[in-house]
Amino acid sequence: MRLTLYTDYSLRVLIFLASKPKTELSNIKEIADAYRISKNHLMKVTYELGKKGLIETIRGRNGGIRLARSPAEINIGKLVRTTEEDFHLVECFDAQNNQCVITPVCGLKHVLGKALNAYLSVLDEYTLADLIQNPMEYRFLFQERQQDATM
Repeated sequence: MRLTLYTDYSLRVLIFLASKPKTELSNIKEIADAYRISKNHLMKVTYELGKKGLIETIRGRNGGIRLARSPAEINIGKLVRTTEEDFHLVECFDAQNNQCVITPVCGLKHVLGKALNAYLSVLDEYTLADLIQNPMEYRFLFQERQQDATM
């Protein structure tokens, strides 16, 4: 299974914010520079993460964004389920648009369904805190990237 860029960027934003001290604010430009990805894409991602209650947006001159919850409270499986548009690995997973003639007897859909459930089950075992075991390592890498971007 391949995650969409939207999910990938959502995870990256959360990882970036989780690597920062709890009280420190970040901004979209800083995150975009650290990952070398589009600010425009990140604006949509951060807006949606804010609507989901995962990040907090502080407006104003000294504003920015930060995690709205503890990294231990952000489940990776749940995040992926809410950021992915669908999990139609094959045509028969989409009941409304399925035109596959072998659907009534096909064993593949059951195997793929089981694989998808296992994939999501593994993601359910992890939180953002599990991904950020050593925040200092992340901060170091992000700082290097930002310094390279300004040169």
